[in-house]
Amino acid sequence: MRPFKPPAAAAAGSVASRLAPLDARTVKAGFDPLTCRRNLHFNFLISSGRNDRAREVFDQMPEKTVHSLNRMLWRYSRSGNLAAAEDLFGTATCRNAVTWTIMMGVAAAGGRDSNAVSVFRDMLRDGEAPDHVAISTVLNVPGCDVASLHPFVTKLGLGTSLVVCNTLIDAYCKQGFIAAGRRVFLEMPERDTVSYNAMMMGCSKEGLHREALGVFAEMRREGIDTSQFTFSSMLTVATGMVALHLGRQIHGLVVRAGSAHNVFVNNSLLDFYSKCDCLGDLEQLFREMTDRDNVSYNVMISAYAWNRCANKVLQLFRKMQAIGFDRWALPYASLLSVVGSLPDIEIGKQIHAQLVRLGLASDDLVGNALIDMYSKCGMLDTAKTSFANKSEKTAVSWTALITGCVQNGQHEEALQLFCDMRRIGLRPDRATCSSIMKASSSLAMIGLGRQLHSYFTKSGHMSSVFSGSALLDMYAKCGCLDEAIRTFDEMPDKNSITWNAVISAYAHYGQAKNAIRMFESMLHCGLYPDSVTFLSVLAACGHNGLAEECMKYFNLMKYYYSMSPWMEHYSCVIDTLGRAGYFDKVQKVLDEMPFEAGPIIWSSILHSCRIYGNKGLAKIAAEKLFSMTPTDATPYVILSNIYAKAGRWEDAARVKKIMRDRGVRKESGNSWVEIKQKIYSFSSNDQTNPMIAEMKEELERLYKEMDKLGYEPDTSCALHLVDDELKLESLKYHSERLAIAFALINTPPRTPIRVMKNLSACQDCHAAIKMISKIVNRDIIVRDSRRFHHFKDGVCSCGDYW
Repeated sequence: MRPFKPPAAAAAGSVASRLAPLDARTVKAGFDPLTCRRNLHFNFLISSGRNDRAREVFDQMPEKTVHSLNRMLWRYSRSGNLAAAEDLFGTATCRNAVTWTIMMGVAAAGGRDSNAVSVFRDMLRDGEAPDHVAISTVLNVPGCDVASLHPFVTKLGLGTSLVVCNTLIDAYCKQGFIAAGRRVFLEMPERDTVSYNAMMMGCSKEGLHREALGVFAEMRREGIDTSQFTFSSMLTVATGMVALHLGRQIHGLVVRAGSAHNVFVNNSLLDFYSKCDCLGDLEQLFREMTDRDNVSYNVMISAYAWNRCANKVLQLFRKMQAIGFDRWALPYASLLSVVGSLPDIEIGKQIHAQLVRLGLASDDLVGNALIDMYSKCGMLDTAKTSFANKSEKTAVSWTALITGCVQNGQHEEALQLFCDMRRIGLRPDRATCSSIMKASSSLAMIGLGRQLHSYFTKSGHMSSVFSGSALLDMYAKCGCLDEAIRTFDEMPDKNSITWNAVISAYAHYGQAKNAIRMFESMLHCGLYPDSVTFLSVLAACGHNGLAEECMKYFNLMKYYYSMSPWMEHYSCVIDTLGRAGYFDKVQKVLDEMPFEAGPIIWSSILHSCRIYGNKGLAKIAAEKLFSMTPTDATPYVILSNIYAKAGRWEDAARVKKIMRDRGVRKESGNSWVEIKQKIYSFSSNDQTNPMIAEMKEELERLYKEMDKLGYEPDTSCALHLVDDELKLESLKYHSERLAIAFALINTPPRTPIRVMKNLSACQDCHAAIKMISKIVNRDIIVRDSRRFHHFKDGVCSCGDYW
């Protein structure tokens, strides 16, 4: 049988039908048939992802359209071949707004934010008018100066575009300029779901939960549809406010809106229940989720780590491996963060070894997590090695190491790293700002702190509520309470961290009434206190001997806010009750504690026993501390002094002998002052200082004036078992007195003197410095290991209660 062969007429009709569309395109484009066929073939190759073959066809085109150029650039951008995109762009002769927009995206995708902004500037210089897509693209670049670009957007007539306005709100909020974002939001002629979501997300990320809640309420009143991002923002608000009831209401809205099976929304719910310590609700929701991704497991792993469920953490991680998650999707960075929070260096090393074996140790996110993990585990040298081994060190990498140095007490090194980071041209972010402010406050370098304040103001970071809170904390810890309060008053936006910082500042200065006033103001503003808030309030009560108020706020925390007190909260309560002499109540609190008392508790009890000479309880507390902190000399010294004060010299000598036999050495008293941005350190009875003769002469002059005012040295603060002359001599040259004498010699009259001390000030030094402040007519601020003492006109801010 012969194969079927259609008639000639039919065959001709078939060819004509195939050529007709081609001829139409040819006529429309004005190209010859060959060019049009190449374009069709080129588009087919682009759509199928065959980049190399598409480029060959593109290069062979006798007439290249801007449309074909854009298609080729877009394909390179999507496939990650950024270098090829840049080469092609450089040789292109015809470009339009779309071309420039694609290249902005290419530069941003390569992590070169400044290059993306430069491309936008080149576009303007080339005479190409940007459209709303180009404007939105450049606004989304992290390095974009939104404030300077905004007027230009208005001039272009795009200031009322819904898409552009939404992008402006988002860009302002991401850079911490919430007030500017809110102004754009209020001036918009129309708003949609994206507008409200951007405003809510901005407020919630900055901790402005009450404002975010107000935006959500307005959104509901206006009848604007909610989305998964709306629910995510509101759950962030509920988490920040520790408002379990609000979170459950949002959960109900999620169910009613039909989003109960949306993995993104469910992950936000998991995060909410995790951070509200609702482990039961968390596990139930996780079990009920029909769809889970790596974020779901990440949240569960973090929640189990927070609740010290190490076995469940490892079980979930192994389950992820067994399910077959791609190795890049496995939460190694989260797991390393968990290990650092435990901390458990052995598990950390095992994970590190696995990362090396899988070839993932060089990943940027994982590398930064390794630096963070080793720092939190106290292995700073290994963290530095991980940092040095990174092929590309981003701002996040530098910030991780700077934070690690601060956490491990290497504050000078943190400052040096910050200088190195700036020297190579990397721009610090607000996390860097916060860490470096902590380094400055720990060193009590107010001059450096003011320089940092100026730098971060110029770089635009001080508009962030988190940076402002770090600045407030820095001024407070450097002994500048007035500047700390001024910073608080000038902050346009405040969150719970800000309020915690100002309450803590008042607490450390012994101003309990102001601390409590701020606490009540915080509640009045609609913010919810957290565990840190109550810790500061309890400490303030303790520093002023307010035992009744202390118990009031402790019970408020437990029974009204349903918070489980930490060991530190119990320590504050026990310290306050003990220092007030209520040892029966101390015993009651000890009995009610849900965990065994730790060193911080027994140390508080021992200090209270020193005040009241409670030898029996002091012995029990000291023996507990001997076993818990065997290298700490403090309990030996306090117990010995209690015995000596009671005239039980043999018992005092026995405690000193035990201390010597165990090789425990008392930490020497050290003080330091900052003068002209340089730190000067002093130790008690230091004879090596080059200015020791001048300092002694200055102190002798002051002692003569003090004698006239009736000063009598308290020899109970001096060495025991030595003669009275040696006792008096040892008191004269305690480290804080040498520091004050040095400052008096080297600073202008009437300027404040700020002294930092590693130990608690003794009673005799406290009395002496009160008189010195009156004689020299200067404010003297001393920060010891417990609190601040502000001496002025012969009076101390602590009211002689410390």
